[in-house]
Amino acid sequence: MASSLKDQDEGLLKCAAAPSGYVLPALVVYGGNASGKTNLVSAIDFVRDAVLYSHTRVDAMKAIRRLPFRLDVNAETEHTHCEVDFMLNGLRHQYGFTVSSERYESEWLYYFPSSHRRRLFDREGDEFQFGRDLRGQNVVISNLTRPDSLFVSAAAQNSHDYLTQVVALFQSIEILRNLTVPSQLAIARLNEEGDIDSRVIDFLRDIGTGVEAHEKKEVSTTDHERLIHREVNAMMSRLLDREDEFPDVEESKVIYELAHKSSDGSLVTFELERESSGTRRLLLILSAVFKAIDYGTLIVVDELDASLHTHVCELILGLFSKAINNEKGAQLLATTHDTNLMRRWQKRSHPLRRDQLWFVAKNDIGATELYPLTDFKTRKNDDFERGYLEGRFGAVPNRN
Repeated sequence: MASSLKDQDEGLLKCAAAPSGYVLPALVVYGGNASGKTNLVSAIDFVRDAVLYSHTRVDAMKAIRRLPFRLDVNAETEHTHCEVDFMLNGLRHQYGFTVSSERYESEWLYYFPSSHRRRLFDREGDEFQFGRDLRGQNVVISNLTRPDSLFVSAAAQNSHDYLTQVVALFQSIEILRNLTVPSQLAIARLNEEGDIDSRVIDFLRDIGTGVEAHEKKEVSTTDHERLIHREVNAMMSRLLDREDEFPDVEESKVIYELAHKSSDGSLVTFELERESSGTRRLLLILSAVFKAIDYGTLIVVDELDASLHTHVCELILGLFSKAINNEKGAQLLATTHDTNLMRRWQKRSHPLRRDQLWFVAKNDIGATELYPLTDFKTRKNDDFERGYLEGRFGAVPNRN
């Protein structure tokens, strides 16, 4: 949420539910190595995964894959608590659950048609209470909900009109992590036409990568690829104790190559393996970024700056922070070590606000704490990068 500080407000997203009336288009999280930045992303991923897939898990009634804090001897027996506030149909909603390793212990969904919240449903163990405003086959679906399944997950699988919208919102969240991008996997995020978004190519051209265009080709699958595919299928059949065969590899496959301009002005295509890791990574990130902007959804990127120049990271943030680009209200949450983003953006037309800079640091028992720059007394023209590197805000490695 945007704070009430008098920082530059261009690019803020209107939101009646926020105290200031606005939310942030982008938020950048800093912290030392092993401080918990990736754990923040993992927590978001855990909630999204539970909402989408808990009812369809193939290993139903096995231990739920949560990761209790191992440095607290009591955490294993305590419940994990997750809660999310979001906007749906113009109204603030509050959804959450508690979970042990065996089951979902509680679950709730409230909304705010006025200043006071109103219950849609509340669950304690296997007991459900439903508000008058939640219409649908609530009791029937609650009877189908397993202890190790969330009610919203079961409801979406059973075509509940309202709760399917809730699940669809979580499904729209794009989470990019562990982005070591190999060859053709770099184009896994494609637009609805099954091709690389033209805006991605334009972006690569504009930043000087040398990329001018791309080509989509259909090539025959090699004998070596077919052999490997058959051996993998045979191994999977043995491991799963299944006699039926897995689908054989296709006779052909689609590949993408990027075109560069040669000395005589003609275009020469390069396999993705010949492109830099930064270019391949940008193919993946930008495809997801433009999709989020098109639909007004949330994208979470762990280590945005990996293999990317500071100016490129600035341009990506600018796609969210300029109202003309972000008409539907997409949001970006990114972790980074690039402190240049603090400094350089103060001198550009769309600087990061103080409430867009957040930090993670470990406390005395090794648990991660998350806090914003606005917790500290600062002025909008301060040198935030220098203050951060000097340790004024914490969240830096020890230098003892």
